[in-house]
Amino acid sequence: MDYMTLKEASEKWGVTPRRINYLCAADRIPGAIKMATIWLIPKDAQKPADKRYKNSKTTL
Repeated sequence: MDYMTLKEASEKWGVTPRRINYLCAADRIPGAIKMATIWLIPKDAQKPADKRYKNSKTTL
């Protein structure tokens, strides 16, 4: 399986490496593993949904 680093994932997904680190530590990216001090993320991993924002709109 091919892996990418935090920096590569941040460029691919358009977020900061710190945010990717947080997502890995929170186990939000399936298949991400930590080798010593480096997170390895599968190249085919999808960017997880941002739980800070709601996607649904309420109708009146």
